[in-house]
Amino acid sequence: MARSVTSPNPAPGAGLMGGTPEKIQHGTRAFLLTQIALATAGFSTFALLYSIQPLLPIFSQEYRLTEAQSSLSLSLTSGLMAVCMLVASTVSETIGRKPVMVASVVSSSVLMVISALVPEWWQFLAVRALMGVTLSGLPAVAMAYVAEEIHPRSTGLSMGLYIGGNALGGMTGRLLIGVMAGHMSWRMSVLIIGLASLIGNLTFWRILPPSRFFQPRRFSLDALGNAFISHLRDRALVMLFAEGFLLMGGFITIYNYLGYRLLAPPFNLSQAEVGLIFSCYLIGIFSSAWMGNIGNRLGRRRVLWTGFAIMLAGTALTETRSVWLVLLGVALVTFGFFGSHSIASGWVGMRARHAKAQASSLYLFFYYLGASVVGTTGGVFMNRWGWTGVTGMTTALILVGLFLSWRLSRMEPLPTPAG
Repeated sequence: MARSVTSPNPAPGAGLMGGTPEKIQHGTRAFLLTQIALATAGFSTFALLYSIQPLLPIFSQEYRLTEAQSSLSLSLTSGLMAVCMLVASTVSETIGRKPVMVASVVSSSVLMVISALVPEWWQFLAVRALMGVTLSGLPAVAMAYVAEEIHPRSTGLSMGLYIGGNALGGMTGRLLIGVMAGHMSWRMSVLIIGLASLIGNLTFWRILPPSRFFQPRRFSLDALGNAFISHLRDRALVMLFAEGFLLMGGFITIYNYLGYRLLAPPFNLSQAEVGLIFSCYLIGIFSSAWMGNIGNRLGRRRVLWTGFAIMLAGTALTETRSVWLVLLGVALVTFGFFGSHSIASGWVGMRARHAKAQASSLYLFFYYLGASVVGTTGGVFMNRWGWTGVTGMTTALILVGLFLSWRLSRMEPLPTPAG
């Protein structure tokens, strides 16, 4: 049973009406501080998670690994992250959203530094697996924080900006390590990213407004199980969870193995040049906020499918032998992925009428499960059938996502909570 929260303290810039705090809306100082804080933490989290992606070919060479074995350095992290988010969201229901998010980003930065110092491959994998546990706190809780603290009229924009921060972190981490690894050791590159992330985490801790609409709940296994079951009984939520799996699975597979293709003939790019490909993430920063806002105005049911269609066109272009067309294809895949993810993730928070943290964590469970399972499976396809195997598998995932988008568009309008 929820306990009441007494005397909530409004965040700076939040409006009051009759002594009751209002939810944060865009245009206020509280909204600006919230978005800077969440974007900064998302930047740090996803730089830590994905920055090693350009290093997969280096791992294969240094440790004599196959593509699938090398991808475990990313898949183990995302897989454990998926599972632990279910626990992290539950812990946040008891002790609060902000403490869980702060503990998550700080401990993950420390582990990133440690991963640069261990000598053996198995030790590196062990640290990366532990990072999957610690990294789970921010993404599991941030969506619930937004759903609780941000006004429904501003939720789409807020979620889009948060995901944009994630995209910037994922891009910057990959881009910096990809370029640095061409001029220094990969260990030094990882160390620099780990230390730099601490700065962003301290900023997040200092400026994120405290929760004002969070109500702590006593931990109960029965209540937790009932919350998960109730969400899984909602057909719309289940389809949105599946969309997250398909989106992330297809996207991460393209990026995991693109480096192997571009380093080989006929492209023969250098490691630093391959690292620059990740600058395409800038497009994702724009598309997440833009499509999230359009989804709010036109309706998520009318917009979600467009991201999958754009991803499909981009995947086809990566089959060409022109580096510029491949680059255009990767840009389209990135645009479509972040746009659809912004819409789907925001939709989950609006659809769930209770236990929003659990609903968000279920979406992200399937989302990162897609990164783990499909990401490693893509290595098997790459090893057996080359890049055509990768694009064939990705195309199949996107087509299923398009079908589910069509099913969602034909459902009755989803209920919208009162502001």
